[in-house]
Amino acid sequence: MHFFWSLLFFFVISLNAFSQENFDVKGRVLEGNTKKPIGGAKILLEGREDFVISDELGNFQVFTSSKNFVLVIFMTDYTTKKYPIELEEMSLDLGDIFLERDITLEKTDNLIALTEADLADDESSFGNMGILQATKDVFLNRAAFDFGQAFFRVRGYDAENGLVLINGLPMNKIFDGRPQWNNWGGLNDVVRNQEFSNGLDPSDRSFGRLLGLTNIDTRPSLMRPGTRLSSSASNRTYTDRIMATYNSGNNGNQLFYSISASRRSAKQGYIQGTLYDAYSVFGALEYQINSKNSLLLTSILSSNRRGRSSAVTEEVFQLAGRKYNPYWGLQDGQIRNSRERRIAEPIFMFNHMLKAKNIRISSGAAYQFGTTARSRLGYSNAPNPDPTYYRYLPSYYINSPIGANFESARIAKEAFLETPQLQWNTLYQSNMNTIPVGMASYLLYDDMTRDNQITFNTVANLKISEHFKLDVGTTYKMLDSNNYAMINDLLGAEYHEDKDAFSDTRNDVNGDLLKVKGDTFNYSYTMEASDWNAFVQLRYNYKSWDSFLSLQYGKTEYQREGLFLNERFLGSIGQSEKVFFTPMGVKGGLTYKFNGRHWMSVNGVYLKKAPTLQNSFVNPRESNQIVPNLQHETNSSVDFNYFIRLPKVMGRLTGFYSRFQNTTDINFFFVDAGVGSDFVQEVVTDLDKLHMGVELGLEYQISSSVKLSAVAAIGKYLYASDPFVSINFDTAGAEEDVLDERGFIDLGIAKIKDYKLAQGPQKAYAFGIEYRDPKYWWVGMSANYLANNYSNISTITRTQSFYLDPETGSPFPEATEENVMKLLRQDPLDNFYLLNLVGGKSWLVNSKYISVFGSINNVFDTVFRTGGYEQSRNGNYGQLARDNASGNPSFAPKYWYGYGRTYFLNLAFSF
Repeated sequence: MHFFWSLLFFFVISLNAFSQENFDVKGRVLEGNTKKPIGGAKILLEGREDFVISDELGNFQVFTSSKNFVLVIFMTDYTTKKYPIELEEMSLDLGDIFLERDITLEKTDNLIALTEADLADDESSFGNMGILQATKDVFLNRAAFDFGQAFFRVRGYDAENGLVLINGLPMNKIFDGRPQWNNWGGLNDVVRNQEFSNGLDPSDRSFGRLLGLTNIDTRPSLMRPGTRLSSSASNRTYTDRIMATYNSGNNGNQLFYSISASRRSAKQGYIQGTLYDAYSVFGALEYQINSKNSLLLTSILSSNRRGRSSAVTEEVFQLAGRKYNPYWGLQDGQIRNSRERRIAEPIFMFNHMLKAKNIRISSGAAYQFGTTARSRLGYSNAPNPDPTYYRYLPSYYINSPIGANFESARIAKEAFLETPQLQWNTLYQSNMNTIPVGMASYLLYDDMTRDNQITFNTVANLKISEHFKLDVGTTYKMLDSNNYAMINDLLGAEYHEDKDAFSDTRNDVNGDLLKVKGDTFNYSYTMEASDWNAFVQLRYNYKSWDSFLSLQYGKTEYQREGLFLNERFLGSIGQSEKVFFTPMGVKGGLTYKFNGRHWMSVNGVYLKKAPTLQNSFVNPRESNQIVPNLQHETNSSVDFNYFIRLPKVMGRLTGFYSRFQNTTDINFFFVDAGVGSDFVQEVVTDLDKLHMGVELGLEYQISSSVKLSAVAAIGKYLYASDPFVSINFDTAGAEEDVLDERGFIDLGIAKIKDYKLAQGPQKAYAFGIEYRDPKYWWVGMSANYLANNYSNISTITRTQSFYLDPETGSPFPEATEENVMKLLRQDPLDNFYLLNLVGGKSWLVNSKYISVFGSINNVFDTVFRTGGYEQSRNGNYGQLARDNASGNPSFAPKYWYGYGRTYFLNLAFSF
């Protein structure tokens, strides 16, 4: 560190020796229709992060050392204006600049309705940053609006690689590193004001992450005054939505406030049985103490309840179609989904902002609490209630070890088609006939997470000189998470016996054996986590050159405390050892501006980061066991960018290379492996991943009315190492002589290097055309092609245990390398085309603004798979080969299917 500070000091002193001329540009921002001043508009030089804000009269003044640049004027709800400027004098007055209302504003609402499908299943780690990146960049715009419906991921990254802030406070969860979009879902009107840093670009808010950073600013003073009412109809995740927002503006006392509320609902969305019931409420109060200081109070409550859907095998898809969902059934004529997810986690924030001539300090504190509940059916000494359970399908009889039985397969097919859904009445009837009387064979329970989290953050931005800016900041998070299972419904029974049916062992030795509705059962534990980090960043600009250098350092700590003494795990109760990490990182970049219309940049980052809480404990529900040899994950990435901004052409070309090293992955499943059969926890360590590719986005303004766009993403996302795999058995499923001192079975390495990552389509192309009429109506069309998508592979089948015959302990004679590779070949998912149409119209009537927006996605109703995974049940060569021999395996990969033809309509009224 001493070497770094010496180098930084030398860097500052050396570069500060240069001198430069200062130019200034000023003007006034007005609304196009009413000619009223627009205060709060952002004015910046394209390619730069710093900006000025127009005052209440719309006036602004920008200082720069460059003679040639593009001036950008941005205001929420208005079209962005860009002016290529070549200065000949020291000062330029642009006069009055008129901004027109953005008639495509509702396009963002359409985007959110589309990409909320990303959140439909916990197993899906999608959550495209495109939700918040719309309109920021030509490429990201298309990636969000057109590729998003196909679960495309920018650069193939997981959502945890993008940082989301609200008023400078990080919203990414400690548990999995991802932002929880549902926490502010439905509040489109008040989360539009965003600052965005793409990829490895610097941000004055934080060190950032590989995918970039989005800061949502909820200050009412930056929102357009007035009332906005809107109503939407769709056939996607929800079918109807109403939303109302009021922004006070300045009433002369420097007090501003905003309130917003929305309601979204559906008896079922596009997928069968997926109910949707959500409401959101927002309130913000800002007091500007003086010209330099302001205080902000923000409260957000978004409650979301939705029915989940399941991935299905090709066999089930052929029988029931892409809308099929096995999680629901009718009860008393009403749809009831057994896999609901309910989220209610209110957020309260307090912020102080100071802005003086050469310094800006933003400080904040947030408190978030609430629950996440995920329901599911449990059963004990009773048949599996899932209608897609493998024993109920035709393939079970075709793949029978004693030979194919086609008559039984036909009967199974007819039975499935007759009753394809969950039979709630049958579950109630079974509970009425149990012995002993009153004990539940079936029950509905919730996996509960009750969190309390506090967050503190302070960031200071200092202008050291005309050349240098210094950003420093620190963030602290503390989480107390209570996790347990709670009985939701005994389905007509009187009590549940809290035991593991397979091993006849108690889940809570010290507690009551018999549990009733509302009781905690099965597991109970708490997680405590704290995360502190600080960053310092030096930015330099001089004529044609910009550069930055950032450092980050932190400390992360995790600890589990078990509240149940589980009879199967000696280490289930009490506190675990504390797990400590000291994440750190360095990031830097250089930009060279040929002129104001062409520039290029290169950025690089090296990170040592703590593994997420999710991947630090082997089986936190039942044990204090920490992942063996847990270590920091290492991320390194570099990107090269070329930008063009001409009067009619604008775009970006980017090449990137990223490597994720020493990552950890934990999976839970039942397996028939060469070393035993049971429910296991699979721990994958020393796992490396490689992401590389090219992004291209171009936009061409043919005329004032017609615009063309072309986008391409070509990626290559691979497993880059052969990781170590070990499994931990839930019960006594393995012989003790094969277990190590930790109770694990070490399976050695898994040969998965060069297999493709399941990170969405790795190739995507789009061509779009848009027409805007001077009479305020517009239409657009985009044609899209997406390819090279892959399902997730099973790791355990790529270990040496896969070759072993569990009956003899010796390798299968027919398990040659050629036969195994053929059996484990990774097949790509569908390549497909999508055509999307959008359009809208707006009117200004007596100072009242009315707009209508509509879209149709997947016009030709294309059928395609968005993702999937190999099942790990057949963990040895013999079983998997027999299961695949017929061509219709019982444990085939499971897939998610994309939406067919969908629509979205929105009517908005502003005054």
